[in-house]
Amino acid sequence: MPVSQQKNSVLIDCERMKYPFTGLYYYCLHLAKSLEQTNPIDRKLCFYIRPSTKDLFNGSCTIDQHSLHKFLLPSLNTFSIWHSTFQGTMYYPWRRNVKVVLTVHDLNFLYDDSKTPEKKTKYIKQLASKIERADHVVAISNYVLEDIKKHISIENKTCSVIYNGCNINEIENLVPPVITPPAPFLFTIGTIIDKKNFHVLPALLQGNNYQLIIAGVTNSEEYKNKIIEIARSLGVADRVIFTGSVSENDKQWYLKNCLAFVFPSISEGFGLPVIEAMYFERPVLLSTHTSLPEIGGDAAYYFQNFEASHMQQVLTDSLHDFQLKDRGKEMKERAFLFNWKHSAEQYHAVYDSLL
Repeated sequence: MPVSQQKNSVLIDCERMKYPFTGLYYYCLHLAKSLEQTNPIDRKLCFYIRPSTKDLFNGSCTIDQHSLHKFLLPSLNTFSIWHSTFQGTMYYPWRRNVKVVLTVHDLNFLYDDSKTPEKKTKYIKQLASKIERADHVVAISNYVLEDIKKHISIENKTCSVIYNGCNINEIENLVPPVITPPAPFLFTIGTIIDKKNFHVLPALLQGNNYQLIIAGVTNSEEYKNKIIEIARSLGVADRVIFTGSVSENDKQWYLKNCLAFVFPSISEGFGLPVIEAMYFERPVLLSTHTSLPEIGGDAAYYFQNFEASHMQQVLTDSLHDFQLKDRGKEMKERAFLFNWKHSAEQYHAVYDSLL
């Protein structure tokens, strides 16, 4: 490989795409495609991937990921930059023969009550080591960057905030999902774990005939059972529906047809589903925690607390306001602020700064 090519070649770690239909899967997929579309003519891009995802990178330069690379990465001599797209990765170039860009999505482990103080200390030390090794640290929101500053010394580290994009390939002829609610429904999506705070949502079904669709992989059966038990105690268990992971068609159908998108998460580095819901011009109801106000801005509605009566009032008021003011166009305009092309251009600028 010519020396000039070595000086402008970037390897992007897309290993986390081994988990389909997750936030990191879509992050890597959309970022990779947008980086290619905006790539300077003199830059070589290559993607570090699981062989099972190779079809998604047809025609692109790829390097196959192998579990043994946790102990010894493949040769990086032909690359000038390694972009680590996930702060918890097990695949990281510790040697100084390549520049490192590290994207940090969140420090959610610090707020996970299921993790012991010892584990939290271990994880923060691991992240601190990766940040120390990195030549440039990217946070996906101002909230995440401020959270890093609270726990890790980064005074002498070059950092920036690059928001995720949300370029939706809208499916024209959506097919109704197998699970199609017969009544007006509220929709949410995310991994079924404590931090998503979904257990506060069944209270929104009291005093109406609404249904609640919860889409996403179940990571905690215990937490899912908690949601069900609360719904049962409120007499609405028959109207709470878990779909598991959903296809892009099904997700878009739910977003387009829901009465409102409800997202009470208490630990969110970014919140891509929020932007997707705004794109489909639905009222968006969020918690005020972590990055969500930063993403929803003035276009969204907010639960100031999770008391049932307060949440029910917010839902009623929001639906009325949304219809009265016809705010759908405003929602979509907010969604358009988060664009993968713009995100990719900012990453290319980061790469340029390291060459």
